[in-house]
Amino acid sequence: MRPSMRKNNQMRPVSMETGVNKWAEGSCMIKMGGTVVICTASVDLNQPVWKRMQHETGGWVTAEYSMLPRANGVRKTRDAIARDHRSAEISRMIGRALRSVVDMEILGKHTITIDCDVIQADGGTRCASITGGFVALTLAVQHLLNTGRITENPIREHVAAVSAGLWNGELVLDLDYEEDCHAEMDANFVVSESGRFIEVQSTGEQHPFEKSKLLELMDMAATGAQKLIDLQNQVLA
Repeated sequence: MRPSMRKNNQMRPVSMETGVNKWAEGSCMIKMGGTVVICTASVDLNQPVWKRMQHETGGWVTAEYSMLPRANGVRKTRDAIARDHRSAEISRMIGRALRSVVDMEILGKHTITIDCDVIQADGGTRCASITGGFVALTLAVQHLLNTGRITENPIREHVAAVSAGLWNGELVLDLDYEEDCHAEMDANFVVSESGRFIEVQSTGEQHPFEKSKLLELMDMAATGAQKLIDLQNQVLA
């Protein structure tokens, strides 16, 4: 039995709340079990500098991820957070995931930055950031449409992310911190609304894993991601 008493294919309770930031063009607070992330989307009415210098067309979507000092069981200093290479890697992953479903030409010469701040961590923070970050991004794009800055929605489809892994010899979905710490295999899956995979990060924590296990986890994750996308649609309706 899992520590949370969940079934192997059962996700933690998930909720998303929009409009949690007064100033951001889009914002969402996502809760996945004990993990809580505030995602904001900020619109810059210019291309990023590197695109302007290279005379490229279209806009850009980027992301920044960080954990607050007491997001974990032991406080982490702000200086240590600033030097955290893990946060930089996760920031790039979030950016890749969101850009994959956005048409940059339709976005026009705008830059949207998604800030994902973890206020409480209990496993799956990068997945929660991608899932909540998409909601914030969608609201920012709606702001551009409402203000006439763009005339067509550049978002092609939804995207969400969920973790899965091999824990205590069992394949399980949506690992919490306790499971993640002892997992034999840990994976994160970014999945589009059409069921296609955008990114797969998988690691054999204790020993190499068989391809068949990864394929089973992909099926499990696809089902979990679709539930998250259904919730996104409800929140954005």
